[in-house]
Amino acid sequence: MTDADSANALMRSWLILLGLALGVCVTNSFARFAYGLILPAMQTDLGWSYAQAGWLNTANAIGYIVGALTTIWLIRLLAPWRLFLVGFVATTLSLIATGLETGLIWQSTWRIAAGLFGALSFSTAGLLAAQLFPQDPRRAALAVALLFGLGGGFGLALGGASVPLMLDRFGSAAWPWAWVIIGGMSLSFLPVCFWAARALRSPPPDQKARVPLPLRTMWAELAGYGMFGLGYIVYLTFISAWMTAQNASALLVAGVWITLGICTSVAPFVWGRVFARHASGRPLSLVLCTIALGSALPVLMPNAVGLVASAIIFGLSVFMAPGAITSFTRQNLPAASWGQSISVFTAIFAVAQSLSPIAAGWLGDISGDIGFSLLAASTVLLTGAGFAAFQKPLQSPKLENGM
Repeated sequence: MTDADSANALMRSWLILLGLALGVCVTNSFARFAYGLILPAMQTDLGWSYAQAGWLNTANAIGYIVGALTTIWLIRLLAPWRLFLVGFVATTLSLIATGLETGLIWQSTWRIAAGLFGALSFSTAGLLAAQLFPQDPRRAALAVALLFGLGGGFGLALGGASVPLMLDRFGSAAWPWAWVIIGGMSLSFLPVCFWAARALRSPPPDQKARVPLPLRTMWAELAGYGMFGLGYIVYLTFISAWMTAQNASALLVAGVWITLGICTSVAPFVWGRVFARHASGRPLSLVLCTIALGSALPVLMPNAVGLVASAIIFGLSVFMAPGAITSFTRQNLPAASWGQSISVFTAIFAVAQSLSPIAAGWLGDISGDIGFSLLAASTVLLTGAGFAAFQKPLQSPKLENGM
């Protein structure tokens, strides 16, 4: 292969990664986290309590559980690129439908659907990205980090730049249009996502080559990721509601979400080298410590400076937790087991994620201040960091020395 051919192949791989990242933008940022942006308007227009508001993200998480468990089964039968595309298209349709009917039952139905199909696409996106640079560990680690960082960050920034100012201009009753607009943006990504997924066409994994997961020796990483699911979602569900309760302006709310998105996008360049050097639970532990600090800062520093600092710290870490477990999987397990491993991590994460939004909302109703829920989430995340710190490499201890 000539230098020109190598350069073209490299460029093609990065373009494929961009297509996968747009899928993550839809199935993660839009399907899960845009709700936090639109929630204050929905709460005002529909008269919801914090517990009712939390329920809809719990409903989304319940769908995510079903999707994660379904992926564990389907990944044995269907090629990952097919699952990625099915999940992407169905998630996009669910987002559009969310803006078409305001009743709580219908809202719950579409939030469940977005979670279910989002999990299908999100799980397989990491698996597809892990295939891009099989002979280059550093590029492979960076690609995984970029998948979640760029995809998640672009969605947060795009939503932050459009939704708060639109709702401020047209009023809380305009919230259904926010969902339709987000669904429309998702639909515009379809051609690129379709091309990227088809470029990585491969048959389902060889079941004879796949080995059972060493779950007993992975317990610390699994526990840490479960605590991540339990803790991180509180911030992204209720930070806008907390700012609204503090009389923050729409411009400040938009600025915080745009900052979140920008920092999430550059996070891979902060964490990529850490992922490449460590096959243990150290990357996940460090990521969770950083998310915990970002979650607590709005309450500890309840002003614009604290909010922006919180967005920077939280944004630089939150989407790196999926990157950490994908990198852990890639470095410690045979390729035939990657899909199963990522699906198991996703299922545990999904179960944990389903518990916290409604619990955090209930705590906010009881205390009269959703800030208490942000502090509780920070404590949970620190607990997860402690678990992950105990995780040792499964088969490649030499990576811990930077080799």
